Amino acid sequence: MLLSTKILAFALSIGLLVLSSVAGAQSAYLADVDDLPLAPGLLEDPTARVAFDKPAGRIVAAVARGSTTVDAVADFYHQTLPALGWNAVNGNVWHRGEERLAIQVDRSKFQVIVRFSLSPQVR
Repeated sequence: MLLSTKILAFALSIGLLVLSSVAGAQSAYLADVDDLPLAPGLLEDPTARVAFDKPAGRIVAAVARGSTTVDAVADFYHQTLPALGWNAVNGNVWHRGEERLAIQVDRSKFQVIVRFSLSPQVR
């Protein structure tokens, strides 16, 4: 009986570890915009990051790539961004507070490339 309890506890521990690693993989965010999630299947390109924090607001440029579809990425951001306070302005341009976010989604031969541009709104 003691052995079966230990085996059950071990199996539950492994299951929780697997679930937490899967959940962690799906909750990735841009490195310089900690509240902007990456769509499933995307990984940020750390060599393509540019970030400035100015008195007028932050300026961030980032690129993510992955094995997904253009439609899946567009659908993800159109569903997710409003819940994070972003308002769609024109296609893939969003406003929140004093910030403007543009998301460009392209398909290369083997992957989807997503370019993020965050800047202060021009008034």
